[in-house]
Amino acid sequence: MRKSKSLIESFNNAVNGIIYALRSERNLKVHFALAIIVIVISLFFDFSRTEFLALCFTITFVLMAEMFNTAVERVVDLITEDYHPLARLAKDIAAGGVLISAINALIVGYLLFFDRLAPISHLVIFKIRNSPIHRTFIALVLVIILTVLGKAKFYRGKGTPFQGGIVSGHSALAFCIATIITIIANNILISSLVLTLAILVAESRVEGKIHSTFEVVVGALLGIIVGVLIFKILS
Repeated sequence: MRKSKSLIESFNNAVNGIIYALRSERNLKVHFALAIIVIVISLFFDFSRTEFLALCFTITFVLMAEMFNTAVERVVDLITEDYHPLARLAKDIAAGGVLISAINALIVGYLLFFDRLAPISHLVIFKIRNSPIHRTFIALVLVIILTVLGKAKFYRGKGTPFQGGIVSGHSALAFCIATIITIIANNILISSLVLTLAILVAESRVEGKIHSTFEVVVGALLGIIVGVLIFKILS
């Protein structure tokens, strides 16, 4: 197997693996959906940095375990198509790793959310309004996740995770950032400048023949919608 020629190719190969797993594994789709829901719900709670870090590590742990399980299954299927006790054992052990990660996620979720969910008064919506850094991070993470999901869902054998695809990730991130800055700054000059930069980013993807105009527009709409949703509607 040849080595990757460049850093971007290595990233492409890695994200290709994520997209393949998303398209082929129902459980991973469920985990990704739950991850998005939990991240959004975390906006409504007064998590400390340590608690939020524990939440991120837990989500990552579950997703990694599910992907390792998928990788083990594919390797076993590659080696043998016949039933073998050791092959079944390898798959069972990998599935056991996923189960352990899921149990850990339930424990962490209980410790983080139970005391806050019990009394409804513990919902601190004002915390969202006063935490632009946290909301910005959440918005960018959601844009990245939704972009990957879009590429996985509508992949037609064209392009790579970082070049091409139904959704322009560069356009989505650029317009999400522009939307956030516009809302926070509330200044027409700053808004015009960041919007111009976002348009230039999107235009460069079309000029470079990496994305079509439609794909860039879809990315821009995704970024704007997520930015408005996090910074306006939820606040």
